[in-house]
Amino acid sequence: MSTPRLAAVLGPTNTGKTHYAVERMMGHVSGMMGFPLRLLAREIYDRVVGIKGKSRVALITGEEKILPDNPAYFICTVESMPLDRQVAFLAVDEIQMCADPQRGHVFTDRLFKARGSQETLLLGAETIAPLIRKLVPEAEIVSRQRFSKLSYAAPKKLSRLPRRSAVVAFSADDVYANAELIRRQRGGAAIVMGALSPRTRNAQVALYQSGDVDYIVATDAIGMGLNMDIDHVAFAGLSKFDGRRRRALTAAEIAQIAGRAGRHMNDGTFSTIAGETGAELAPEIVAQVEEHRFPALRAISWRNAALDFASPKSLIRSLEELPQGKVLRPVHDATDLAILKAHAGNPEIADMATTPEAVRRLWDVAQIPDFRKISIEDHVALTGRIYRHLTGEAGVLPHAWMAENVTRLERVDGDIDTLAARIAAIRIWTYVSHRRDWLDDAAHWSGVTRAIEDKLSDALHDRLTQRFVDRRTSVLMRQLKQRDELIVAIGTDDEIEVEGHFIGRLRGFSFLPDRAAAGQEYRTLEAAAERTLHREIKRRVKELTSAPDGDFALACEDGVLRPRLTWHGTPVLTLRPGATPFKPKLEPVRGSLLSGVAAERVVARGEAWLAAHMAAELGRLVGLAGELEGESPPKDAPPLAGMARGIAFRLVEHFGILPRATVEADLKTVDGVARKALHRHGVRIGAGCVYQAALLKPAPTRLRLMLWALAERQEALPDLPTPGMVWTDVARGADHRFYEVAGFRVCGKKAIRVDMLERLADAVRPLGQGGKSFEATPEIMGLVGLSGDEFARAMAAIGYRYRKAKSAAPEPDAAPRHVFTWKGQGRAKGDAGKARPAKRQRRSKRKSTAANPDSPFAALAALRKAPVPDSSP
Repeated sequence: MSTPRLAAVLGPTNTGKTHYAVERMMGHVSGMMGFPLRLLAREIYDRVVGIKGKSRVALITGEEKILPDNPAYFICTVESMPLDRQVAFLAVDEIQMCADPQRGHVFTDRLFKARGSQETLLLGAETIAPLIRKLVPEAEIVSRQRFSKLSYAAPKKLSRLPRRSAVVAFSADDVYANAELIRRQRGGAAIVMGALSPRTRNAQVALYQSGDVDYIVATDAIGMGLNMDIDHVAFAGLSKFDGRRRRALTAAEIAQIAGRAGRHMNDGTFSTIAGETGAELAPEIVAQVEEHRFPALRAISWRNAALDFASPKSLIRSLEELPQGKVLRPVHDATDLAILKAHAGNPEIADMATTPEAVRRLWDVAQIPDFRKISIEDHVALTGRIYRHLTGEAGVLPHAWMAENVTRLERVDGDIDTLAARIAAIRIWTYVSHRRDWLDDAAHWSGVTRAIEDKLSDALHDRLTQRFVDRRTSVLMRQLKQRDELIVAIGTDDEIEVEGHFIGRLRGFSFLPDRAAAGQEYRTLEAAAERTLHREIKRRVKELTSAPDGDFALACEDGVLRPRLTWHGTPVLTLRPGATPFKPKLEPVRGSLLSGVAAERVVARGEAWLAAHMAAELGRLVGLAGELEGESPPKDAPPLAGMARGIAFRLVEHFGILPRATVEADLKTVDGVARKALHRHGVRIGAGCVYQAALLKPAPTRLRLMLWALAERQEALPDLPTPGMVWTDVARGADHRFYEVAGFRVCGKKAIRVDMLERLADAVRPLGQGGKSFEATPEIMGLVGLSGDEFARAMAAIGYRYRKAKSAAPEPDAAPRHVFTWKGQGRAKGDAGKARPAKRQRRSKRKSTAANPDSPFAALAALRKAPVPDSSP
């Protein structure tokens, strides 16, 4: 008979140690493997079941037992290994955990005692090699090299992490915080923590492995052999709470976690998260991790396994027995021992534990894991109640009491923390249900607790996914990477669905993402739109370029500010200042999917429509501008020349309305032919303004205001005057040019429509012939709807002086009366609102002499006293 093989297979992560052990076990008729985590045990169980079938494989953990009738292979957590079973092959994974302060003594016990009849493998890190050589000298040391290279990368922000990254944090709060940031910035993340049930953990890993999300946020549980396709590991911190204190991670622990990056022959990288406090790796630690060089372990944990069950005190003494030798160190602050001491100090329980069998049972109860971690006092109280029932008359846990504790946990309402707390609580009862001697119907309660844990696990997975994964974004991101063509549907109201997911709406050529999207989700929806809507955009471009003029219009967001050219009521082009006010530039609106030739075609069609629209609404003004720019006048028509051309330039600059005072001197030199040239373009030379009367209609006025505001880059304007109003109030601080372009003349606090001022001028002209002074009648004041000082300022704007008339008995509420006199020019210089009443003429001290009415000079004097304002068109 050959000697059983005992080997320690040691090396860094990604050396294939676990795979090697499974392959070796498959070559034996029976086997057993112990793992540090139930999650890892479940993963290997599923793999072995796939090879040998369910009927031949058992799974044994603290909270889960799958025991077929005659299993040949046992997959367990290290604590749950049934060492009384004889198997041909046995392996213990992560054997370096012998040095763990809390659980190390269990691994140490397996190091010394767990053996297969034909082959035993101890799997772990090289740091334990010197101790194995000393403590188990018969063991063969087999070193394995990492398959791929592990390299350090510069710290990265969460938003800059590469795809297929794992973020490692060391508390549930930090895991959730980082996952939330990734969801907002990158679409979502899966969650892996040791506190998750196997079912929840497997569902979250599947979420990541399937590519639904590209990121996973985990605790250091990820470092214990969980195999996933991870390219990069980022540390959100470099310290952890180990159950007693917060301490810095060792280089070996960092390597254990970072080693998850890189699968088989694929290289991996690791880094810290940029900006995180205390998350900077020292160069010497980086070198150790990259080169897999770590200080060897100097000691391992040990606790006496030869226990004395004569009494609680003797049991405690045997548990506290000190090890022999310097490389074995005792376990301090073990939770199960602390609970045992608490029960031993309780007189009621101490009176029950008087036989070796009762003491052994008390020790079994004290070892119930405290999954809830509320407080040790709370766990002592719970285990105390369990022990009292077990030592009672029935000797088992009452059915009604189990039902009371178990069924209250069968609720799937609540948030993530609430569900996680219920799972932790049900795990205790799942653990209890696997003690067949503690229950009358252990199989029943095992099924009940397992069903509740699965139900809670599914609910927790759903909550985690809802909170930390945007399903739509993750699906779209995966499809964008994997497929050239995506299935897109556009509804009647322009709603867009890609691969069955609503992503937004298409307005004209602009994509409007779902309002709920933000960050990476927003960018993903935009990317999906750009990939999927090119055919629809091409179709719409063709439709727009052949559309009739009636399908287009101009619209402004705020009065006449920020103009847009719309197609079927939807903005497609934005107007920008151009070379001249009457030739603005057009460009696709913000967010438009137009580009290249398609954009050029849409802009060209928009320019053609806009030119036609301005020709229709501003025909006279556009024609005047065109002739000034070099267009030829009609045949036999007098051209614009001399001062008339200068006036035309000024008129175009002022958008078709020009205060007469600004060109008064030039008008004196304009002859009849030049006036006919201006008249050809609809120019009227009025008493107060030179203007094109056709431009005063509402539509041309609004268009001129829009072009003026665009050219002047105006950001805010007064309210537009209501069409048909004769006058409007002048807004405080408003630019008077706004009212001039709108067709109004500012007269103090009122702005009066220029055509009504001209009607007023025509009405009062006969009254002032010969330099006569006159008072305006109510009918005349009604032309502009003003009276008193406001009417007087309107008269000043058309060239009349005024003074207040004396009244012997004025009525209390009567408007002041004014006497007007023609000034002899088109309008007063300066602001019409500041016109002053005419000064009273001083009486001449010289005695006047009557002129000879028959003298020729008398007739000449009469002509000089009766000037008439020029109001010819």
